[in-house]
Amino acid sequence: MLQPRKTKYRKQQKGKMKGNAMRGNQLAFGSFGIKALEESWITGRQIEAARQAVTRRMKREGQLWIRIFPDKPITKKPAEVRMGKGKGAPEMFVARVSPGRIMFEAEGVSLETAKEALRLAAQKLPITTKFVVRRDYVEDSNI
Repeated sequence: MLQPRKTKYRKQQKGKMKGNAMRGNQLAFGSFGIKALEESWITGRQIEAARQAVTRRMKREGQLWIRIFPDKPITKKPAEVRMGKGKGAPEMFVARVSPGRIMFEAEGVSLETAKEALRLAAQKLPITTKFVVRRDYVEDSNI
């Protein structure tokens, strides 16, 4: 499961997520990708489930890049604890995702394989996504 090795502070405030992604909104590594259309927190478990779905579908062909990383700690209080008495302990880590953010990229497989693999990945995520293709992509017959 993805999480940072160490953090400067154990706990963070919730914060607000508004606006579109200013960075990470273009394909940088692969020819295919999935782009977020909503803002959300994506947990490390969800990212890992999507990664497994893609690698199983691509059958170890091609290459996959994960462009998001869960670095925000989310705290929870134990069940049936009264109000007050401070903030809870860190429970999990999430990645903040804004609309327009490229989350996964793939390369080295055919368009149909990439489309199906990234569709399976998108099913594991709690937000609506869009399949994107590099603008200068041409289907190559030797893949």
